[in-house]
Amino acid sequence: MQLLVRLMIAAVVAVAFANVPQMAQAQSVKQIKLTDKQIEGFISAQKDMAAVAEKMQSAPSDKPDPKIQAELESIAKKYGFGNFAEYDDVAANISMVMAGIDPQTKAFTEPQVAIKKEIEEVKGDKSIPEKEKKQMLDELNEALKSAAPIQNPGNVDLIKKYYDKIDAVLQ
Repeated sequence: MQLLVRLMIAAVVAVAFANVPQMAQAQSVKQIKLTDKQIEGFISAQKDMAAVAEKMQSAPSDKPDPKIQAELESIAKKYGFGNFAEYDDVAANISMVMAGIDPQTKAFTEPQVAIKKEIEEVKGDKSIPEKEKKQMLDELNEALKSAAPIQNPGNVDLIKKYYDKIDAVLQ
C-alpha cells in the first residue's frame, strides 16, 4: 500500500504540473544520472513546490498561468536547478526509484515488478470496497503501462542514501 500512496503522490504532482509545457510534452520519463546535489535540492524545494502545486489545483485552467510558470522556474533556480525542466527530470527519476523501494527493508525492485506485486495485493485485499479497488487497479495498470526499467542503477544507491529524507518530504 505504501507504493500506492507514493504513486498517488507522484500522480498528483504530475497532474498539478501538467499545465507546464515541459511536462505536457514529455510523455515518458527522461532517465538521468542523479547527483547528491540534485537530490538535496529536490528535498529542499519540496515545501515551496507543494505550495505552488496547491495554487495550481485550487485554480485549474486550460491555459498555463505565466505567473505560476515563472514561480516554478524561480523555485527551481533557488534550489540549484538550471530551470524547472531539470527539476522535473530529477523529481521524475527520484519518484521512479522510490516507487521500487520497500519502505521496511529498503530493498529495491524494478518498477514493473513492484507494480505487478501491488496489483496482486490490491486484488487479494478483501477490506477494500469494490469501487475503490477498481479505481486503484485502473491507476496501477496505467502506471504499469508507463513503467520502465531503471537505466542508471547508481541512482538506486543514491536514493537509498536519502530515502528517509525524501520519504519525509513526500508525506
